[in-house]
This record gives sequence, C-alpha cells and structure tokens, in this order.
Amino acid sequence: MKWITREHVKVDRVACPWLIRKFVDADAEFLFVAPDKVLEIAERESAIPFDIPGVELGHHDGKSSFEAIIAKYQINVPGIQLLAQIVHGADVKEDLYGRPEVPGLKAIAEGFGYLGLKDDHEILQKEFVVYDALFSYCRRLASL
Repeated sequence: MKWITREHVKVDRVACPWLIRKFVDADAEFLFVAPDKVLEIAERESAIPFDIPGVELGHHDGKSSFEAIIAKYQINVPGIQLLAQIVHGADVKEDLYGRPEVPGLKAIAEGFGYLGLKDDHEILQKEFVVYDALFSYCRRLASL
C-alpha cells in the first residue's frame, strides 16, 4: 500500500513510517511531496495521507500523528506508548508528557537534516535504526 505525507521529514514523519512498516504494513511504500500536493497525489495514487492537517492520521486533540496511527491500528505492544510520548514531545509544541529523552530525539532528528542526504527515503533508511534502538529502550523500561 502507498502512504503519503509532506516532504522534508523530521520526527513524526520519520517515526510514522517506522511505525507503519513495523506494525501496520511491512511492504509500505512512502511518497513525500510538497505540502500543497499531498491530497491531490494521495487521490491519484490511492495513497493514505498522514501527518498533514485535516486527515485522519494527523494531529488531533493535541496528539501527534504517531499517536493517531497507534490508536487507529490498535497497536498495543510493550513500550509503544512510552515511545509515543517521546515522539510526541519531540514533535508537538505542547509536550504533554515531559519525557527526559525528548531533547535527544529532537537533536537527532534535526541532525539528520544536516547530513546532506539525497532525499527523504535515504533519511528513513538511515534513521529507522534510531527508532529501532529507541523502541528497544522503551520496551526495556516498560518491562521493569
């Protein structure tokens, strides 16, 4: 299935594809386009839009798109709610949870933008390991 969002990914637009591939659609194909083209191209490509205003898998009631995906697809695995709190804090202006890991994730996400990688797909490829490690950390905390 195809999934679509805005280009120039950071925090939520990297975390969401990671979440989708890991728990929703292992064969997901991601499209990154100009913000004003997302809905038009989503319609043409039969792609599911995420992390843009006005879509189901976007920010609602102060929650991030990552949290919207967890809710819609009922992802209930140990550590995922803790990871969602960290992603939320790094992505949303109003941090509801105050997790101490948030500044680190913000810095890492910002840093990937400065590496000079060729496109958003390369950022995902390189940064997914960060989310794998962070999720492992969250699972470990959840098990204590």
